[in-house]
Amino acid sequence: MVVVDADVHETMMWDVSRWLIASGCLYALAWGKDCDQWREAIDDAAQEAVNYEEVPEAQRVFVTAHEDEELEEVFWFARHRAIHPAHELNTTLILHIADAPRREELEAAYHDA
Repeated sequence: MVVVDADVHETMMWDVSRWLIASGCLYALAWGKDCDQWREAIDDAAQEAVNYEEVPEAQRVFVTAHEDEELEEVFWFARHRAIHPAHELNTTLILHIADAPRREELEAAYHDA
């Protein structure tokens, strides 16, 4: 999950997106500032990683943007509805991009979802 509370330079967005894909991300949910641009960047990074060729289902990366939803709803979706057809999603990373940390608050909200 990419939770964006700060403005991000496009270059950083692309670097982070490539890092997520290289790290094995299979399902990314973007929420917050410019979440649709984040969705596009992560999706493009996933396509770039396979040289823009047809992707086998096991390697497919699902990316969603949640522009008009409350963060708690996105956390609930991540915990209860996000699925991958070829892999069990059992690890969640909350990548919070912000000027001030909110780790405890975000982790509590995720676990309460």
